[in-house]
Amino acid sequence: MNRKITIDPVTRVEGHGRVTIHLDEYGQVRDSFFHIVEFRGFERFVQGHPYWEAPVLVQRLCGICPVSHHLAAAKAIDQIVGVDPEDLSPTATKLRRLMHYGQVFQSHALHFFYLASPDLLFGMDAPADKRNVVAVALENKELAVKGITMRKFGQEIIKAVAGKRIHGILAVPGGVYKTFTPEERNYFLDGLNIPSIDTMIEWSQEMVGFIKGYHEKNRRLLDEFAAFPSGHLGMVDTNGGLDLYHGRLRAVDSEGQRTLDDISTDEYQDYFSEAVAQWSYMKFPYLKQVGREKGWNRVGPLARMNVCDFIGTPLADQARQDFVAFTGKRTNNSTMYAHWARLIEILHSAEVMKELLHDPELMGGDLLRKGTPRNKGIGIIEAPRGTLTHHYEVDDKGRITRCNLIVSTTHNNDAMNTAVKWVAQNVISRKGQVTEGMLNQVEVAIRAYDPCLSCATQALGKMPLRAELFDHQGNLLDARTRNI
Repeated sequence: MNRKITIDPVTRVEGHGRVTIHLDEYGQVRDSFFHIVEFRGFERFVQGHPYWEAPVLVQRLCGICPVSHHLAAAKAIDQIVGVDPEDLSPTATKLRRLMHYGQVFQSHALHFFYLASPDLLFGMDAPADKRNVVAVALENKELAVKGITMRKFGQEIIKAVAGKRIHGILAVPGGVYKTFTPEERNYFLDGLNIPSIDTMIEWSQEMVGFIKGYHEKNRRLLDEFAAFPSGHLGMVDTNGGLDLYHGRLRAVDSEGQRTLDDISTDEYQDYFSEAVAQWSYMKFPYLKQVGREKGWNRVGPLARMNVCDFIGTPLADQARQDFVAFTGKRTNNSTMYAHWARLIEILHSAEVMKELLHDPELMGGDLLRKGTPRNKGIGIIEAPRGTLTHHYEVDDKGRITRCNLIVSTTHNNDAMNTAVKWVAQNVISRKGQVTEGMLNQVEVAIRAYDPCLSCATQALGKMPLRAELFDHQGNLLDARTRNI
């Protein structure tokens, strides 16, 4: 008798998904799917609006990563007014970078301390009532306090630059609308009202040390859990270094061989296509020249560690070298190493913010540039979760006629499905029965990608996860629902 196990909702992710696992009559996994069940709509919602409204409108995709959508859209809209990234004023570029790295810093802190750390501290088989940030605070108060404070620091950076922590506005077509003041800068440097940027760097180093030690103690589990070969995609600067704001697109296969060789972000549509499936509203991007079966890529912190040659800040680059040396492999295909990579990026973001806060051009007065208008704009940025693309076309009156959004979680769609199948085949099938702890391992595999399912489907509202078990005739045998 075939059976089907469904996990719905998947918890501690941003969005609503459902996992179904199909077993055959011998109790072995026949197939598995990570369903995204919310309607995809924002690409149509923005059509007909003036192009200059896009950076504001698209922020409403998500309350977790609005800055990423704001800036990706802004980079696209810059091109529509004839301004390429290298044509922005130094002040505008650096203010946008400060906002972006503040977003990466706070988002990574949110994911690691609030969502992922319960799995690491208490184990994948811990009871559900202990897998939350409250339990983390009771068990390790210092870790929780630092995590909350680090997230607040990133949010305060965003507020200072954009006016609000969530859905603030900085970017306008061709630049930014305001500059930074000495008082705003000193707020983050002197440590009088909030721990200083130097403290953030110190704490970030501690977190990197913590995760390295965790891997040393749990190496076999973390090496093997949801490990599988895949491609990896990310953005690098002209020298091959990690750049989260602007650069060229690079992809490598599971052995580190390049499958996309530092192409201009403006050329993305020449290299990428998007497949669809009847069982999910989320698309499946892949490299055309590699093909649908093997051309998909992971994106995000782990992928970025795999594609870059170095990191341009010293402490983070040393941490990256330690990361690579730990496995002895140039390309890391182990899902759980994403958490280590994420903390390296927290450290890098703190170092970049310090550099920017000490840069006098951050407080300059040259804010806007203009060029020859165009009818198309493409903006690509490395959001906390991975490569994010905004592509707009406009008519002669400046109204948006086409919008295409390829978000980080969309790129990771194949990877998350593969991770779910790995857990199903290696944990659920092997044990011959389904327990709460096993179901949580499915969620752990998904959670490592820090998915934002509302971004991926452009849906609105909170979205929980559900799991179901079916027989070969489609009869529901069992179901588990977890409310967020």
